[in-house]
Amino acid sequence: MNVDEIIKSDIRSSLTKSGLLLFLAGFTIFMSIITSEIFFKKTYTTRDNYISELGAPMTPEGVISKPSAEIFNYSMIVSGLMILLATFFLHKIYKKLITTIPVGLFGAGILGVGIFPGNIAPWHMICAITLFIAGGVGAITSYKITSAPIRYLFICLGIVTLVFLFGYKYFIPSLGAGGAERWVFYPVLFWLTGLGGYLLGIKDEYRHMSHVKPE
Repeated sequence: MNVDEIIKSDIRSSLTKSGLLLFLAGFTIFMSIITSEIFFKKTYTTRDNYISELGAPMTPEGVISKPSAEIFNYSMIVSGLMILLATFFLHKIYKKLITTIPVGLFGAGILGVGIFPGNIAPWHMICAITLFIAGGVGAITSYKITSAPIRYLFICLGIVTLVFLFGYKYFIPSLGAGGAERWVFYPVLFWLTGLGGYLLGIKDEYRHMSHVKPE
């Protein structure tokens, strides 16, 4: 195997690992939210309740609902670690800090939300704000490592997240606190899963490798 083939093999391997990890992380987060809602033992609505209430109440004196809390928190921890590992492979391929730093911060935020549930202030809020901002920015800056037309879809998803994040209070009257938060989080969750699928799809498509910066 010559040097060129070794480089291409390494690229394919890193694309596969990063794509699979991001796709699985997105899937795990989405399904853990649904499953935690199913097993939540108190009244819970997507309009009025924050996503993080699945892991713990937003006040220290609140009662934690089990097994929803375990499902949600452990899933966030595992997903955050997967995203951080995927970030390593992404940077190994693309060398684009403008993209990999937000992706890494998004993973760190997800991990932090699992480690510091909603009743642990101020760390939970810091982690949540970090993942929202980093997710929106990461979706936009992922245009650096993707091709049209999906790069434009990712940019739109990032913009939606940031608009709903910074205009959050204006959407609460119509969507509720929980509904507005889901408009912040779900677009970047779909971006994460979509980016994973994109990376898996291009691992053998060398005509897309103009973005790649092999060592």
